[in-house]
Formats: sequence, structure tokens, C-alpha cells
Amino acid sequence: MMHLYLGLVLFSFLISSILVVPFINLLYKLKFQRQVQKTTDFQNKRTTIFDKFHNQKSGTPVGGGLLIIVSVCLMFIILFPILKFSRIFISSNYNIEQELFILFFTFISFGLLGLYDDINKFFGFKRTGFFGLRMIHKFILQIIISLIISLMIYFQLKIEFIYLPFFGAVHLSFFFIPISTIIITGFANFFNITDGLDGLSSGLLMIALFAFWILANNSLDTVISSFLALWIGALIAFLYFNVYPARIWLGDVGSLSFGATFAVIALLLGKIVPLIIVGAPFIIEGMSSGIQLLSKKYLKRKIFPAAPLHLTLQSIGWEEPKIVMRAWLAGIILAIFGLWLGIN
Repeated sequence: MMHLYLGLVLFSFLISSILVVPFINLLYKLKFQRQVQKTTDFQNKRTTIFDKFHNQKSGTPVGGGLLIIVSVCLMFIILFPILKFSRIFISSNYNIEQELFILFFTFISFGLLGLYDDINKFFGFKRTGFFGLRMIHKFILQIIISLIISLMIYFQLKIEFIYLPFFGAVHLSFFFIPISTIIITGFANFFNITDGLDGLSSGLLMIALFAFWILANNSLDTVISSFLALWIGALIAFLYFNVYPARIWLGDVGSLSFGATFAVIALLLGKIVPLIIVGAPFIIEGMSSGIQLLSKKYLKRKIFPAAPLHLTLQSIGWEEPKIVMRAWLAGIILAIFGLWLGIN
């Protein structure tokens, strides 16, 4: 089967590579581009760290996640039935149709929520009040979608366990639902926060997906393995244009979708511990931002010079490519560690 999956990666990379340049040009025509961002601190004073390093990136097209979502969905719709009705053996630990529905419901629903946010930001609807939602409202929507996904995983696939390395399956019963909801919502936001430097989040995700691709293949789950193969191929094509200096960004449409879907794949495989280890860079970025917000609100001071962590590294003199490359190296080591614990 690995020969087949590698072919899917190459096919997805080829198709996405053909589409990405016309898509970038389309985003320019639609003026779907990054705007100049004015940031303030907790004392309502202008901050300079973000502005200094990132305002020159204004005008870069945003929305690459939409291309990846659409291309992966279309390729899967075309290719998977061919595999299913050929002589190639399709295996899954669960009902294939239900597993597919949960996977693509996550991929698309969080993508639509992110797309809504991108449209509001880049076309000025937040300023006009056109269907604008406050941050708390969007967070509530994320929790609702995550809860729906968790309920489907629990009731349809009967998943209520996680695997702990060296101990085996631990059954959580009904407590699986709130834990799953927190994990999905958390990773959607952690990934969104990490998407702040050219190539940072997409490169780390590529490494993480390779690790879980191996775990899915080890679990003999053809559905997830095929999906990941197409996702990885499209992501590599996108990453070519996302590395420094980036010609396109994922946008919320990609970051919310990809973080949530990454978490759901781990839940379907029962690999929560590898998710925490392999996804540690996203967790660290997200937690640094959360700690900063809480310290400003309750302590009336900042713990870090800037948040998330990559902004602090920039503020002390690290160049953007240096931060990204070292994050990738950390991601590779964590992926190997997660695989070591996850393969059984």
C-alpha cells in the first residue's frame, strides 16, 4: 500500500503545483490580501514588535488554505471511489462512510468558519458591522462544531478510549466527549496562533502529518492514510510559495481547518500522546499567547516581550528564517519521539 500512498502524494503535489500560481493571481485580483495591522498593548499604547517585523508583509495574498481544502476534497472524491472499486484492499477500523464524513466535516466546517473570518478582515466588514462576530462568539462556534464532531466520534464510531504508551488502551467513557472537544478547539487555535511567520506553521504541519501518516499506515487505516497522502502533497506545493519571503499565506480558512483536522485524525487513531508530543510546537505557541493575555489582564504586566513565542524570538534578534528552520528541526525530533511512542 505504501507504493500507492506515495503515488497519491506525487499526484496531489503535481495538481496543486499547477493550480497554486493561478490561485495566487486570483487572490490579487480579488484583493484578498494581508492588511496593515495596528496593534496595541494592554495599556492601549502602540506596540512596535509586531509592526516592525510584519507590516512590510501587507499586500501578500491570504487564503492558500482554501486551495488546499478544495483540491484535497476534489482529488479524494475522484480517486477514492476508484481505489474502493478496484482490487486494492481498503481497510479501516471503523465504518468507512462515517469515518469519511467526520474527517471531511471537520476539514470543511472549520475552513468555512476561517473563511468567514478572512472575508470580514480583508473586505472591511468588521468596520461596517456586516455580519460581524466578536471573538467570543467565534470561539463559541468553534466549541459547538468541536462538540458535534466529538459526539459523532463517540456515538457513531464508538470511540471512547486513548492509547497510552506502555499501558495500552485507557477507556474514558462519556468523559471522552469533553476531552475531545477541548483538544479539537485547542489545536484549531494553537495552529492559528502559530501561523505568524513565513513557512512556520505549514512546515511544522508537514512534518507532523508525515509522522501521523506512518501511524495511520501502521494502524492499517486506508481512509486516513489516503487522506493524509493527498493533504501532504498539496501542502508541499503550497509550502514552496509560503517559505520566506512568502508569496501566499494560509489565512484563517487554512489554519483553523488544519489544526482541528490534525487533532481529529489523532483522535480517530487513538494517538493522543503522540499528538501532544508531535504537536508540541503548536501547543507552546498557543500557550505563550494565552499566558501573555492572562498576565496582562490580571497582573497588569507582560510575561514575554511579545507573544506568541516567535515574536519574542524576533524581538531578541533572531531572524525569521532562523526561527522557522530551528522550529522545523525541533518538529522533526518531536515527530521521531512521537512515532517511537506511538507505534505499537
